[in-house]
Amino acid sequence: MLSVDDLKFDAQGLIPAIVVDAGSGKVLTLAYMNRESLSISLAEGRTCFWSRSRQTLWRKGETSGNVQHIRTITADCDRDALVITVDKEGPACHLGTDSCFNDPLYISQSGEPFSVEGLYQLLQGRKETLPEGSYTTYLFQKGLDKILKKVGEESTEVIIAGKAQDKAETIYEIADLMYHVMVLMVEMGISVEDVRKELASRHVIDHKVKQEKMT
Repeated sequence: MLSVDDLKFDAQGLIPAIVVDAGSGKVLTLAYMNRESLSISLAEGRTCFWSRSRQTLWRKGETSGNVQHIRTITADCDRDALVITVDKEGPACHLGTDSCFNDPLYISQSGEPFSVEGLYQLLQGRKETLPEGSYTTYLFQKGLDKILKKVGEESTEVIIAGKAQDKAETIYEIADLMYHVMVLMVEMGISVEDVRKELASRHVIDHKVKQEKMT
């Protein structure tokens, strides 16, 4: 295990810190730390940076409430850069977006890999713009009752396919169900992070229950 003294800070006494969402693996921001802000981060378990523009310590979420709880801090092979995985509360960017990295410079023809977060953002965009001819637009225009009806129908389809032990059909129907559930999430303002936190809390509870049964 490294210590702060093992790290290499630049001429200004700073070290770059790449902040990554522990749940999704998404890069949230690039910030800088000095020895003091890193020591505060280690002591408090929350990210604290050095603001180069204001020349002062900056505890993430101090005014916005968008706190980042640290999971791990890892140095690179040269020990002059850090990757910090966090559980975040709210958006990471001061512009109110989930990540500071939102402006593509290059995208290969094969496109970006699928992600649940990417699908959620796409559905959010559909709700905001309501493009004509889109099935998602149709669902949002019809409203909550229609969306709930589709969730119920797709749940039934998953049950039927699962009962038949048809793996391929079950996968297909689960995908349909997940899509409609995510439409419901967008309609109700429930984020992927909200669900992830709920699942994480259940994991902790389940772990405790298992421990109790073993004792």
